[in-house]
Amino acid sequence: MKTLQEKRLYKKLLKWGKKNKFRVFCILPVVAAGMFFSRVMERFGRFFSCVPAYFKGNGKRFSMLVMSILLFVVYSSFSFPIFITGDGADEGWMPISDEARDIVLAEETPIDLDDLELLEDEDVLLEDETDYDTVHGMEIEARYSASEILELNQPSTSYEKSSGEVPADYRFDREDWKLLLVNKQHSIPQGYEEQVPLGKIMTMKGIMHCDERIIDELLNMFQEAKDDGVTLLICSPYRDLEYQQRLFNRKITYYMKKGLSYMEAYQVSSRTVTVPNASEYQLGLALDIVTDTYTSLNEGFENTDAGRWLAENSYRFGFILRYPRDKEDITGIRYEPWHFRYVGVEAATVITEKGLTLEELWEMEEFWEEP
Repeated sequence: MKTLQEKRLYKKLLKWGKKNKFRVFCILPVVAAGMFFSRVMERFGRFFSCVPAYFKGNGKRFSMLVMSILLFVVYSSFSFPIFITGDGADEGWMPISDEARDIVLAEETPIDLDDLELLEDEDVLLEDETDYDTVHGMEIEARYSASEILELNQPSTSYEKSSGEVPADYRFDREDWKLLLVNKQHSIPQGYEEQVPLGKIMTMKGIMHCDERIIDELLNMFQEAKDDGVTLLICSPYRDLEYQQRLFNRKITYYMKKGLSYMEAYQVSSRTVTVPNASEYQLGLALDIVTDTYTSLNEGFENTDAGRWLAENSYRFGFILRYPRDKEDITGIRYEPWHFRYVGVEAATVITEKGLTLEELWEMEEFWEEP
């Protein structure tokens, strides 16, 4: 109906315009504008007729949107200071009492992580503990005399002492079990720990475990140290994942009680205890070694006869000082003159002579076979 009326109107206007040429120039713009606005209003009419149907079909969605916006406004309003520091209930918020306004928070004392006392394993485990007395059937705080070990375990007679020289063209294999790199950035491969061939070393206090493939070199090192008049004591042999996890968590708890945050406690703990699943103790390739005249695990051990002998001779039996001085930024562990790791005679010789760490050796392509 509306379209017919528009057509009739346009015809009358055109007929009227034909009677005079000047009328045509006046009529044509009017007709064009009328047609344009007619089409525009027709489209808007269709659009607005669809809006109610759209909202009706999506009522639940819009209801949830409105509720979400409302909840956001309500809950976020409590974060504004105006709702906390208002002076009267008439303004819509709860006033604060004069006593509360006078409260002054104590000044926070920053904790210097570098000056914080770094506890050794036994210092933490033996504090108020009753369920950490032993691990793998052995006393945690015990030191196992190398002399007593030699009485119960004879070194292999077929062992050949290393000359301490490595051919210039010698290349290492990245798949060699002896050179497996384990640290905070390189975890133990999944399933590897179950494949470690644990060997047993008899002691007066029980059985000490380590990778059976290093036992000959370890016993011969004990024997030569004894022949040179050096007394060695062994502690912290093989540790499984469960024990390492308990040890690490215990240290984190200790430092948190001292006022550190979890991340700060984690940072300090990781300087003295390797993170679980990143510990060479779980490989059975690492040992802590001290002496009968100095049983503490601290830097003072380097000044003992045992500390000096190990630093000068352990490489000939395939062992390296795993965490040297001034290498913490590379190893992630502070200097530990008592901590030794088996890597094989060739790698130990190169690492010791060139003053490297195992991490640095892995980065030097010239020492490795091409893949």
